Formats: sequence, structure tokens, C-alpha cells
Amino acid sequence: MQNRITKLFQNKGDKKVLSIFFTAGYPQLKDTAVILEALEEAGADMIEIGIPFSDPIADGPTIQHSSEVALQNGMSLSLLFEQLENIREKVTIPLLLMGYLNPVMQYGVEAFCRKATEIGIDGVILPDLPIEEYVESYKSLFERHNLSNILLVTPQTSDKRIDYIDGHTEGFIYVVSDNSTTGKIKEMSNVQEVYFQRIVNKNLKNPLVVGFGIKDHESFSRACHFTDGAIIGSAFIKALKESKNMEQTIKTFIHDIKFGKLLKTA
Repeated sequence: MQNRITKLFQNKGDKKVLSIFFTAGYPQLKDTAVILEALEEAGADMIEIGIPFSDPIADGPTIQHSSEVALQNGMSLSLLFEQLENIREKVTIPLLLMGYLNPVMQYGVEAFCRKATEIGIDGVILPDLPIEEYVESYKSLFERHNLSNILLVTPQTSDKRIDYIDGHTEGFIYVVSDNSTTGKIKEMSNVQEVYFQRIVNKNLKNPLVVGFGIKDHESFSRACHFTDGAIIGSAFIKALKESKNMEQTIKTFIHDIKFGKLLKTA
């Protein structure tokens, strides 16, 4: 069966892909499936489900806090798999698990891949899994389970390494817009746009999706001018934190990212 991520990018036409990241078990332990269903209904194209971890070194304060709360709520990888057991009865868009290698190793990489596939996960993002280790030890396992392992590039990634990454990932390449942690970037700069253009000019086989620093319609549009889509995490988690009505908050958030805020009329 064709991977849903691959299918999404093959069939998107001129549309730009909006991917949303949130932390499983946040704000409340049982919110995960509710958020997934609401995101698809609101118009998100792809969702990255964060596996909470006690030492999320690449994440800024907002995502770190959501991870801490989720762990305090009792979220674990095993419980997350339980919560997602029947998710494909209601959610059809691509779903990815994003987190750190430690919880996956504790669960068992083969068991993790098998369970992820069973419940309908399409891809995995493990930023602290070195590509060399992935290629040598895990690539065949991921491919056997039809799981895309999404690899990341940064402004410091050399052209040679970008080519190597492009040759060993499937689905899309996660283009980290900056070397800071998540949620730290205030505005997209011309320097970042030059970096995006450098990668675009390489004509890689994989689609490009920008993450870090995307927070509103303007930054989403600027990033998507160069790439196939963008990922929003910290801004969405902040919206969840401040929400009084989760379904309405999610509906408004996705609309505002895609189309800009509606002007309020008197």
C-alpha cells in the first residue's frame, strides 16, 4: 500500500501542505485523539504527534512545557499507542510520530515500527537519530514496515550531506529554518530565504517542508513560497494552552494560518 505521506505530496498540485505538531497528552491526557480529529476537520493536511520526553534538547520553552505537562499527566509511548489504536476509523490524513530516540529504544525499535504500522502511522521523525546509524541499523526495518523516516537539514548542512540525506529518506525532507530551538524565531529573514533557495536549487527527489519559526499566515506563506509546505508547532501549542473551546480554537487557528485572520465587522 502506498504511504499516505507520499500520496499527499504526489496529489497536492499547487497546494501547499500545512503540517501541525502537538504533544500527545497535552493539555489533558485524553486530548490526543480529539485534537487529531479536530485538526483534520479544520483542514490540516498532515499531523506530527509529539512523543513527550523528559529532556527535549531541540525544543524551546513552549514545547518543553507541553512535554513536561504531558508526562505529569501520565503520557507514555505505550499509552499513546493505546490511544491511537482505532484512530484510522476517523482520521485519514498522514500521521507521523516525532520525538527522541530514547523512548523508542526503550520500547524496542522493531516493536515500535511494528506497532506504529499496525495503528496506521505513516512516518517517524527522530532528530537525534544519526543518519549513518539509521542507514546501517534501521533503514531496512523502517522500509519493511512502510514507515517514512523523515530526516532534517539545517543551514549548516553541507550540499554533499543534503544529497546523502535526500538519498536515504522518503516522504519529505524537514528543512529546519534556523539553528535555534523551536519557538525562538521571531520573523523569517532574507538569510533564511537564501538558505531555502539554495536547497530548492538542488532539485532534490524529496519534497521540502519548513519547520521552526512558522507561526501565522505571513510566515507560512513566505516559507511556502520556496517549499512544498510548512510545519507549525509552538504557535499551535500556545493556542491550545489558552483555549476555552478546543474544537473552535483549532478551527480558527487552521483557517487563520491558511487564509489570514478574518476582519471583524461591526
